[in-house]
Amino acid sequence: MHWSLDLSPGSTSPLALLLHADIVVQIVMAGLLIASIWTWAIIIGFSTKVGATRRKIDKFEKDFWKAEDIDAFYKLHGDDELPVARVFAAGVSEWRRSTAGGVVDREGIRERLATAMGSAVAGEADKLADRLNILATVGSVAPFVGLFGTVWGIMSSFTGIAAAQNTSLAVVAPGIAEALFATAIGLFAAIPAVIAYNRFSHGVNRIEARLTRFADGFHTTLSRQLEAKR
Repeated sequence: MHWSLDLSPGSTSPLALLLHADIVVQIVMAGLLIASIWTWAIIIGFSTKVGATRRKIDKFEKDFWKAEDIDAFYKLHGDDELPVARVFAAGVSEWRRSTAGGVVDREGIRERLATAMGSAVAGEADKLADRLNILATVGSVAPFVGLFGTVWGIMSSFTGIAAAQNTSLAVVAPGIAEALFATAIGLFAAIPAVIAYNRFSHGVNRIEARLTRFADGFHTTLSRQLEAKR
């Protein structure tokens, strides 16, 4: 069986619609295709990153709660490039600064520990969500960009019809199909972006909640040590 790609004007293949569209519509389509590729690259990269981060947080927390010496654990894991490790490091650093003097202000130390680790949690959540704004932008803007291409293409088609003084369906259909293809590409870019944004936002919120729980637990541990100080 012989198969050939029809790129002639009037063909309904996606490549033919792209090649024979108005130049403005072509630019819109090309931009949306680039946005779609960029979106999928972010989706794949973010999925891998979030999955690996969760597994590493699991291991870190298990090792931490088994550790008997916080200082020894800090020497081993204080410089780890993990969100939970940076929250842990922020707590240890604030603890050391606050307890370095002779006088121990228990309530003040507790407040500073909570502030330091809370800020670290918020900062790590912001880092994780850094590229989600791109997905949100593509998801909200791409349909309108595609619609702009469609409107422009239909306007060009009607202008051509008026110039040719021919209103037959054979003349009208190719131009309108090319114009509508721009909206289709816009939706093709937007739908995965919106789904991924909602899913990843939920994932980031879950990781932030885990970091907050870890910070609360570590704060409780340090508070007990604080009570033992005289």
